[in-house]
Amino acid sequence: MSTRVYVPLSLDVLRESLSTGAMPAGAERVVAADAEEESEYLALMTAADLSAELLGGAGRRVVVVAEVADPEGEIALTDVVAVHADAEPFTDPDEDLAWYAAQELPALVAQD
Repeated sequence: MSTRVYVPLSLDVLRESLSTGAMPAGAERVVAADAEEESEYLALMTAADLSAELLGGAGRRVVVVAEVADPEGEIALTDVVAVHADAEPFTDPDEDLAWYAAQELPALVAQD
């Protein structure tokens, strides 16, 4: 059984992760309380808020979504199922994030 985790990052850290093949060790994770759509959305937006804190100002919020066996274990890029990111530099904490498929990661990090 796998668990969906939401990992708040910045585009710079995501770019580094692409070169290493794994999310940073010790990266914060948010896990939904259950598999209900509302719980998953709340986990996504909590991770988006944490990403905004990592930015400390301008930039694009990034949340990596991964399916893992152990929510505390290593997250390989092959575990990533999607990425949510601001389409433009972060300005409104209530604005929804754009969705990107895992295979779109190289194009996403090239945008910044």
